[in-house]
Amino acid sequence: MVSNKDKYISPFSTRYASAEMQEIFSENFKFRTWKRLWIALAKAEKELGLDVTQEQIDELIAFKDEIDYETAEKREKECRHDVMSHVYAYGKQCPKAESIIHLGATSCYVCDNTDVIIMREASNIVMKKCAQVIKNLSEFAEKYKSLPCLAYTHLQPAQLTTVGKRATLWMYELIQDMHNLQYQLDNLKLLGSKGTTGTQASFVELFDGDEEKIKKLEELIAKDMGFDACVTVSGQTYSRKTDSYFLAVLSGIAQSAYKFSNDMRLLQSFEECEEPFEKTQIGSSAMPYKRNPMRSERISSLARYVIADYINPAMTAGTQWFERTLDDSANKRISVAEAFLAIDSILNIYINVSSGIVVYDKVITRRVMEKLPFMATENIMMESVKMGGNRQELHEIIRVHSHAAAAKVKLEGGANDLIDRIAADENISLTKEDIIKHLDPSKYTGRAPSQVDEFIAAEVTPVLEKYYKDEIKSELKV
Repeated sequence: MVSNKDKYISPFSTRYASAEMQEIFSENFKFRTWKRLWIALAKAEKELGLDVTQEQIDELIAFKDEIDYETAEKREKECRHDVMSHVYAYGKQCPKAESIIHLGATSCYVCDNTDVIIMREASNIVMKKCAQVIKNLSEFAEKYKSLPCLAYTHLQPAQLTTVGKRATLWMYELIQDMHNLQYQLDNLKLLGSKGTTGTQASFVELFDGDEEKIKKLEELIAKDMGFDACVTVSGQTYSRKTDSYFLAVLSGIAQSAYKFSNDMRLLQSFEECEEPFEKTQIGSSAMPYKRNPMRSERISSLARYVIADYINPAMTAGTQWFERTLDDSANKRISVAEAFLAIDSILNIYINVSSGIVVYDKVITRRVMEKLPFMATENIMMESVKMGGNRQELHEIIRVHSHAAAAKVKLEGGANDLIDRIAADENISLTKEDIIKHLDPSKYTGRAPSQVDEFIAAEVTPVLEKYYKDEIKSELKV
């Protein structure tokens, strides 16, 4: 007997993805949704006058959650068709309704409509977890909105920003992703009951050519499954562009998380900020002192997978011949499911890290003060001009002192003595005390604190009011 230890098991199941996201892509969820769709079809057909009885519908409803896998699997070995195998198994459970199960439908009625429902439900989980990340980061931004820190361009120290303002950049990108995902959800429609080539020919036969009843049939099915409408036209399947649209959004979420995780990894290297680190956590098997940013590294790793995975539905969408071809099936059942499972995994970690970022404010301040004399030179120069100095001459004097001080730091490993050099220069009228007055970091952060407040009010609060319900505890497994 082969044990599970002798089989490949997806890391999403054992290490990364949450139970609720795995459930959405489970066999039980899929086949129970097939049954809901068959019930919705039968109810609509009865309402529109076909020979379907309430007794048959009640029988279908009684077994809606019981999947007879044994019978279905045995039948599939004989007929080599998964949908007809489950029609057969459902019919054995519901002998009175056997004759009307799947009436007028083709396989894509259950397969494709279920895939659309799965994407909707999985997206709702993604949205909920994104909201938790936003809440965590907004609280972080509010707390540290006035703590000056070095800002970087080209990964070189530039002017100052604040720790909280930097967090708004992470939030801004993720909120844009949420808006994009909501747009896709708002425009998501069921395939409906379109038939083998999208012409609804079987339903024309069933309803004796009554097109109004055929259109009403789809309205009733859509309403029963929680949708506003079905697509107006299709081939046999819903457009595979839909998968591409949703994975493009998931790729965007991965990109946003990737950006955050890279920033965190750099900040941890600078010893300014640190991701959570448990008391008994081991950072390295060889170096006991190590505190590696392994969670942020895992976000980066999984994000690359999602970004690369997006190409799958894009290629599939472009290669659907005419009304349909089957080279989509094997690819989409892997690529779409794993994109959502990977994003769920990323967000689980993102929730964990964002809820416990450690800030080393003294290190941040020390690093600011090491660079601040250079950043303060313009203010020092302007103050000297007010006291009668020549702007061009002062610029050259301060430039020479700045490069000399930088050389001492870089070449000799010494302290930044720029202020002492400027104060000692007889061509500059300011005393050391006058110069030190310009070394208040808060004078160099611009509107950063106000921008945090404005961003939270304008962007964060509406998102949290719409999507944040109950606190999500991180489901980080390993």
